[in-house]
Amino acid sequence: MDRLLYYLRMTEEDGLFFFWTKEILIALGIFFLFFGLSRIVRTVLMHSAPRFAARLRLDEDGKVLGQITAPASLLVVCAGLYLAIRELPLSPKVHLVAGGALFVVNVIIITIIVTRITDEMLARFARRVGTDDLTLQLMPLAEKLVTIFLIGMALIITLKHFDYDILSLVTALGIGSLAIGLAAKDTLANMISGFTLMLDRPFRIGDTIKLAAGQTGDVIDIGLRSTRIKSPDNSYLIIPNSELCNTTIVNMAFPDIRTNGKVTLGVALDTDVESAKRLMVEAATALYPEVLADPAPNAFFVAFGESSISLSLIFWVASYRDLFGITDRINCAILKSFQENGITIPSARTVILEKEVKHAP
Repeated sequence: MDRLLYYLRMTEEDGLFFFWTKEILIALGIFFLFFGLSRIVRTVLMHSAPRFAARLRLDEDGKVLGQITAPASLLVVCAGLYLAIRELPLSPKVHLVAGGALFVVNVIIITIIVTRITDEMLARFARRVGTDDLTLQLMPLAEKLVTIFLIGMALIITLKHFDYDILSLVTALGIGSLAIGLAAKDTLANMISGFTLMLDRPFRIGDTIKLAAGQTGDVIDIGLRSTRIKSPDNSYLIIPNSELCNTTIVNMAFPDIRTNGKVTLGVALDTDVESAKRLMVEAATALYPEVLADPAPNAFFVAFGESSISLSLIFWVASYRDLFGITDRINCAILKSFQENGITIPSARTVILEKEVKHAP
């Protein structure tokens, strides 16, 4: 009887040994299968996929595939490890801990892959749109917002997997956001206006703008809360973005930096108007190429004055930054030409008093 019990116990132990050996071999087979599959995925992403993506113009330079090759291979390995652990006859608690840890790792890897793809797409969009200062300032902000959004989504998915109540978390975040919004509504209004300025692009860094109040200056920086403008007297105007979004702005650099100048003066009533107009045009034309030939300078008889005739010269310059200096030179040239040709510019009003004549009755 004792011998029979001994043989039964040995048979049971041998069966248990063979059972564990079979399960471990199956788990190892699953893991090495996925490990080999990860090598295949890595090879395809590094050699075959770039040619196919370049042919479809999806990833012509191969940067996107280069960014996701290593995380994608690791994701396949982690998936194989997850299936291999599930194959082992372990306790439910061990399965729960190991499966949860691998799920978190997989979520992190997927988040890294999506983040790298979006960053490369945003960088490609920035290169396609342009490399001006505004684009260089907007793209890092967009990348940070996308990264924060993806991390938030990964956190919500992870909490949902472990059966945490995310509704209460979302509700708390919503109430907190409402309280912050009410407390900092002016700051948020300026931030939203800053986004509007960056997207709508009514002006760029370096442009000269004229505000509704009459101030003129060069745009130095466009921030989230305010915009800095450098005026001609070397002082800074710091204007909240919400004011810029709700007022009229003249962009002197759009659609190009050409601008026109105007010189208005009065000549004596007995002046030969055509000769005066010709001399004004010649004074502007002599300054070519500072004064553009197309559109050509032109003079106009604009109005009768009380003691003079008003003439206006319209001319164009290549850059609005040169307008002040060129106007000064044109004024000097017109004055000299008028003096040489005997054209008078009235400087005062002449009052003629006639003596009253009394007639005898």
